[in-house]
Amino acid sequence: MDFAAHTTPMPAPPTILTLNAGSSSIKFALYRAGDPPARGLNGGIERIGSGEARLAYVDAPAGGAGGGRHESDVGSLDHRGAARFLLDWLEDRVGLAALAAVGHRIVHGGPRFYEPQRVDPAMLAELRRLSAFAPEHLPAALELVDRLRERAPDLAQVACFDTAFHRGMPQVARLLPIPRRYQTQGVERFGFHGLSYEYLMGELGRVAGREAAAGKVVLCHLGNGASLAAVKEGKGVDTSMAFTPAAGVPMSTRSGDLDPGLAWYLAQSEGMGAQQFDRMVNQESGLLGMSETSSDIRDLLAVEATDTRAAEAVAVFCYQVRKWIGAFAAALGDLDTLVFAGGIGENAPVIRARICESLGFLGVTLDPSRNAAGAAVISADGSRVVARVMRTDEDVIIAKAVFRVLALPSTQSNPPANPSEA
Repeated sequence: MDFAAHTTPMPAPPTILTLNAGSSSIKFALYRAGDPPARGLNGGIERIGSGEARLAYVDAPAGGAGGGRHESDVGSLDHRGAARFLLDWLEDRVGLAALAAVGHRIVHGGPRFYEPQRVDPAMLAELRRLSAFAPEHLPAALELVDRLRERAPDLAQVACFDTAFHRGMPQVARLLPIPRRYQTQGVERFGFHGLSYEYLMGELGRVAGREAAAGKVVLCHLGNGASLAAVKEGKGVDTSMAFTPAAGVPMSTRSGDLDPGLAWYLAQSEGMGAQQFDRMVNQESGLLGMSETSSDIRDLLAVEATDTRAAEAVAVFCYQVRKWIGAFAAALGDLDTLVFAGGIGENAPVIRARICESLGFLGVTLDPSRNAAGAAVISADGSRVVARVMRTDEDVIIAKAVFRVLALPSTQSNPPANPSEA
């Protein structure tokens, strides 16, 4: 008997799309059901708004079988144009009708949204009202939601909020020292990079055990955007970003914390308005503002020996991160684990070394060879605090949330031989 002829084919596991809209980029990834979900085609449009936008994508994980990395110029695109271009490209490449759902990273959920949930008109109305909370990010994310609703009105969309991880912080960390009436309007410390922190804490438990994840942990998400979080017993205790992502440590183009009196001083001395001030602290400050040459720490490290401004920008960045680690150790009452993640945290051993060089009093001692190699554990054998380097993955957290919220089957583990076909 020909059993193959009478065998009912197994249905293909559902495929979802994750979208992550930043201030100058849109990242995407396709996932098929699995444990964990299997990533396929992924990439993004970078340098949006610069006049030199680029599409970069990978056909298969790490350039594996059946694919590799590809890049192309896509010209001058604002966020609306980039959203349309990307959706056109995905339609041609995989077809939106083939998707079971879409998951979005939404940077700010305000006081109402802190659990992943399906997008509906009421949520969209509230997020539009909150756009002033995160003007660099929320409008771009909502643009993607709107364009998808136009093209595929029946396609389920799920919002995953970057502020959710910090929702349980104690009042002493959330309350801002300004008149109480503003708290009733939703003005408080929200914190960001929450999807990254959720992933890192899950990975910490997986690689180091439940006891380590339940200890006193400082997470350093250091990339173009940079923040730190203090975590105790698996829950957020404090974080460096505040009401907006501009607060905390200096970043590539964001200032981090500033004297609030500076706004009034610049208004008097230069006639600077609120919009100009916002542009300065978000797009013209940080490493770029201090160095006057580049927002990329790799560029600054390459010339710091001959460029004082570059050297000072790097030094201020390391100094401020080190200060926040010390402050969070005080908030936690001790420190058990220090984690470096993000583009800088994962890939810049010299920055990790400079950040940790004065933290011996906390029990942080790096092993220079491990650190230079980017080992998973970079602390010395005798270090009381375990220092780790971890690769973060916000997209897989979004993917898992979509499968969970929509009750899609998520336990099949049969990814395609060529994930670019997902």
